Amino acid sequence: MKKMHFMNGDRFPQIGLGTWLSKTTEVYDAVIEAIGAGYRHIDCAYIYKNEKEIGEALQHAFSTGLVSREEMFITSKLWNNFHAPQDVEKAIRISLENLKLDYLDLYLIHWPLAFRQEQARSTGDLVSLEEIPLTSTWKSMEAVKKSGLTKHIGVSNFNIPKLKDLIANSEIKPEVNQIELHPYLQQNELVRFCQDNSILVTAYSPLGSHHLTDNENSILLHPVIKEIARKHHCTEAQVALAWGIQRSTAVIPKSVNYKRIHENIGTEKIQLDDKDMESILTLNRNHRNAKAMFAVFPGGPYTLESIWDE
Repeated sequence: MKKMHFMNGDRFPQIGLGTWLSKTTEVYDAVIEAIGAGYRHIDCAYIYKNEKEIGEALQHAFSTGLVSREEMFITSKLWNNFHAPQDVEKAIRISLENLKLDYLDLYLIHWPLAFRQEQARSTGDLVSLEEIPLTSTWKSMEAVKKSGLTKHIGVSNFNIPKLKDLIANSEIKPEVNQIELHPYLQQNELVRFCQDNSILVTAYSPLGSHHLTDNENSILLHPVIKEIARKHHCTEAQVALAWGIQRSTAVIPKSVNYKRIHENIGTEKIQLDDKDMESILTLNRNHRNAKAMFAVFPGGPYTLESIWDE
């Protein structure tokens, strides 16, 4: 499996299985199938509400000799209602218990914003960054790494100013930034900043969101992607994933479909040429799918620009 590496030499598999929106009734079998197909990177999060089922699948895989714990790379994420410094260790221990693990390979701050409760339903449920600064949350992230609860720490959905602030006010700088990346949202400046600062990048929604794979706006139906797929005798999804891998980012496509699980990891055999990469570069629309989730908080302490704009 293709790998990137952390500064200390630890490997970071470039293709992982995403588990967001994977139903609890389906994710166990999907994880087992993925491990059997060769995946060694599983991306999880507390808020996905399926970590218990993933943990059961991992334990089955370990106990039957399908794979060893040391061969797997498991990520989870700190949800927004655990940003208070005293809550970070509690949060990672919840995920570890659910996943039936002694340690994580990577723990991320899921979003650069804080909630007063698990589900924020109004602006009153949002906590300003003056009340709980990201730097104070980060110090507790550093502490859980030092204690061995996770091997590496990072962030998700952080823009350049927020990364700069953490870098300037940290003992251990972020090692990963997980962000939305696909041919319609290429985020070249942010990717370049991360790579220049030795921050590995993970692309979530690397095929676009579900509503961009089901209609005429689908990345996978774009004539450029379809032509490159014909050229390489592969699927359109493999083209989009290969593009992400050749940008030196990790990709974590979500699937519970056995055929697509195998198809996605088969991307490792696809090598796009310079012309292909240049053609895909023209597809950028700055189309962000995750933006819609914050439309319900007009007038709160966060704006869409403060979360994402570089």
